[in-house]
Amino acid sequence: MAQTSATESHQDVVDILTADHREMIGLIEMIEETTDPSERRALADSVIAEVTRHSVAEELFVYPVYEREIPDGGDEVEHDKKEHQEIEEVMKELEGLDSESAEFIATVKRFKELLDHHADDEETDQFPKLRAAVSAEDLLDLGRKVEAAKKIAPTRPHPGSPHSELFHMTLGPGVGMVDRLRDALSGRLKNT
Repeated sequence: MAQTSATESHQDVVDILTADHREMIGLIEMIEETTDPSERRALADSVIAEVTRHSVAEELFVYPVYEREIPDGGDEVEHDKKEHQEIEEVMKELEGLDSESAEFIATVKRFKELLDHHADDEETDQFPKLRAAVSAEDLLDLGRKVEAAKKIAPTRPHPGSPHSELFHMTLGPGVGMVDRLRDALSGRLKNT
């Protein structure tokens, strides 16, 4: 759903990731508001793709900088990766549920709670630290890298895959290509 525009290329990584959070939470709220099962499924597929792209881009570019530049950043990144894993497991579960079921709605609520918590941690604690420790120019550069990574990142959750920079650099683009092919063949994410 998120399209890169000329103005986005001038946003720093914090602005981009914060906007992603707002978009993802907004999609979940739309799922909660609609009673149309096919719309629920389409919205769930969209938010799953957006969260997956966002997470991969963070792990690939933002987390290594955070670990290097922030005191105890490594511990915070490990905590974030555990949250990404938990979110990914919930997304995988959501993919397999009937959008008309009560279990689907309950899983969407759990998904939203996890995403809200993760976004709040980043926005209130980690992003201010990142802005204080990294130059404005480097934050803009990170933003460009994150936007580029989201274009080739996987669109489906892969909870069995490692949350590592090495994995995302070496195998991630191939996994992303397979996901996009599956999306095209199935008609998933037609408007993304």
